[in-house]
Amino acid sequence: MEAVAERNSTVRPVTAASSARPQLGQILVERGKIDPAELERVLRLQATSATRERLGSLLTTLGVVSAREVAQALAVQSDLPYVEASAFPEMPILEERISARFLRDARALPIEETEDALTLAVADPYDDFTLRSFELVSDRKVHRVVAIGSEVDSAIERLYGGGRTQVAQLSDGNLEAQFEGEAVGADVQQLKDLASEAPVIRLVSLIITNALEARASDIHVEPFENRLIVRYRIDGVLHEIESPPKRLAAAVISRVKIMANLDIAERRLPQDGRIRLRIQGKEIDLRVSTVPTMHGESVVMRILDKGGVTLNFDKLGFETDILARFQTALAQPNGILLVTGPTGSGKTTTLYTALDQLNQPDVKILTVEDPVEYQMPGINQIQVKPQIDLTFANALRSIVRQDPDVIMIGEIRDLETAEIAVQAALTGHLVLSTLHTNDAPASVSRLLDMGVEDYLLTSTLVGVLAQRLVRTLCGECKTPHTMDADTALEIGLARLAGSPRPTIYKPVGCHHCGNTGFTGRICIVEMMPMTEPLRRLIMKKANASEIRAAALAEGMQPMYDNGLRKVLAGITTVEEVLRATREG
Repeated sequence: MEAVAERNSTVRPVTAASSARPQLGQILVERGKIDPAELERVLRLQATSATRERLGSLLTTLGVVSAREVAQALAVQSDLPYVEASAFPEMPILEERISARFLRDARALPIEETEDALTLAVADPYDDFTLRSFELVSDRKVHRVVAIGSEVDSAIERLYGGGRTQVAQLSDGNLEAQFEGEAVGADVQQLKDLASEAPVIRLVSLIITNALEARASDIHVEPFENRLIVRYRIDGVLHEIESPPKRLAAAVISRVKIMANLDIAERRLPQDGRIRLRIQGKEIDLRVSTVPTMHGESVVMRILDKGGVTLNFDKLGFETDILARFQTALAQPNGILLVTGPTGSGKTTTLYTALDQLNQPDVKILTVEDPVEYQMPGINQIQVKPQIDLTFANALRSIVRQDPDVIMIGEIRDLETAEIAVQAALTGHLVLSTLHTNDAPASVSRLLDMGVEDYLLTSTLVGVLAQRLVRTLCGECKTPHTMDADTALEIGLARLAGSPRPTIYKPVGCHHCGNTGFTGRICIVEMMPMTEPLRRLIMKKANASEIRAAALAEGMQPMYDNGLRKVLAGITTVEEVLRATREG
């Protein structure tokens, strides 16, 4: 930070009236963060606003751009450096001379001091009063750097305000008193009014925004007897976060239900809904599920980030040889191609990636899904609605008459759906679907157990892909480790590495990965194309283990080996592969 101070030693205070500096909106347009038409719309809104809210604040409030992008643009506009929260100090500076209240009002944080200079992180680089105040208090030259306002606020609370966070602040005061007592649950209108109060709206928004920043895939809001628990699922693992007090449970859950257009009066039956939001410039869908429990309704929000979906087989973790086999099956003019695995193993993403590859002007694609997770241009997607008897089977009967080339079925759950899928494949359609089985060979036994005839299965099935998700090591902090010979031999790494003591990588944890050692997930897969030897075994009523042995003899790479190859490549860990493959 001394270098930061030196760079700013010649920076003169810039006033808001300066005509030489570029406009904030123009900087964001030039950096590709906002298009000119959208900027014009926000400027018109700002002009008609009674409060005349600043442009940067208005842009983040509307979700057009992120707070980080606004702060970086302000840094460019004011010709000051931009800093991340990682540059903030661990201990307070000038604690005995300045109050937490003054820091909160100024949104300014001292981040480094020397004998003759003080470096100050500010949310507003044009606040000259704060600059002069710190020069008087510290009796030093003050150099400003620009930081995100919310990060400055959090650091001030952590260092000067007793560590109270935004969640704690929003949960304080009269708000808690309003929700005290069981009477609130009896009056639906009162509950609706209280759930629409500004603190509750901000609290729920904060929970969702923090989940996005933490790269969470799901938000769990769970009421228990003495507390309300909020948990984020990050890279497949649940992490408990700071939660609002129990007395706010009804208000928070009702707010989520209002956003999802659910019936807040109905607390005895499960409900499903959807929330569409624009946060930090991205279109976000939240799939909401509520179920009644002993102490209130449990809510789970699945975050569907349209911009965050990777529709690329290489990035999903498909090696060249496995991808070649999968794409050979995908190129068939008709037949059934299955993707199997437990819930949350990335099956839908794999199917969407396959559809994205097949999506050409001369190919008509129809899907039947429950729910439609991501909307894809050029593909006709049907949402299953059991309440009006629009089931997988009923929808499939109709869409076959729509003359599609490719049909995607969200899941084969019963014999009726399986039979229609088989008939569609026999009449010249390529059918893609998912199935819940532990591995690829078990899918054959599962369909036979459902009641599908063996001769129909051998005629239509072109291949089965089984997959799991494992966490990927953080590239910033992973460290090499030489495995001992006995362990490497026991788990099979020595066999694949061609070395008795292979080098693998271990997670450490840093600020890039939230101290978990992992960032993101990747697939480990096994691909079983349908061959003549396998068809003969199916006709002989062979069991899953016999089919597996034949598939391995035909060249199928087991999922476990695929995972170990990713361990040797430094992508994941042995523990992750063992966890994923043993769960099945």
